[in-house]
Amino acid sequence: MWHQIRTAAALFLVLSLLTGVLYPLAVTGVAQALFPRQAKGSLLGKNGQNIASELVGQSFNEPRHFWGRPSATTPGPYNGLSSAGSHLGPANPDLKRAVEKRIAALRAVDPDNLLPIPVDLVTSSGSGLDPHISPAAALYQVPRVARARGIGEEKVAELVRKHIRDRQFGILGEPTVHVLRLNMALDALR
Repeated sequence: MWHQIRTAAALFLVLSLLTGVLYPLAVTGVAQALFPRQAKGSLLGKNGQNIASELVGQSFNEPRHFWGRPSATTPGPYNGLSSAGSHLGPANPDLKRAVEKRIAALRAVDPDNLLPIPVDLVTSSGSGLDPHISPAAALYQVPRVARARGIGEEKVAELVRKHIRDRQFGILGEPTVHVLRLNMALDALR
């Protein structure tokens, strides 16, 4: 019996070393060598400073910026430590109230825009961290952003069109606009 216990303990230690130390170090080393930017968090910089990861949405609420999808993370929006959706079903009155509140906020900041509000501007994503919106959601916001910045709508709309990313490999997913990248390009216009 002691022979089996010694064998099990030795096997446990060897496998722990292999799978808990050596394998993670090897994978991290390969990732750092082949994909250094991604391995370091896909950080975006401005004036030599890292400002955000392109993988996590950012909170924008000024009329002069494009707004992203709402975040359902707690205790604050776009909290990478608590990635989750709201888990509210379509019949849940709390979801209905949250959507109505978001619609009211969009209408309050842009009362002349009577177009239908794209759904991704009033509902959070499954992770609560989505940095992208649909082209329709970005184009919906063009009049407000142009007016707030004193720029022509066509110039802002052209900037949006330049930031539309097509489906991956032409077939996977939907076209998207990366909100932080769009706002950074917009701020660069000045």
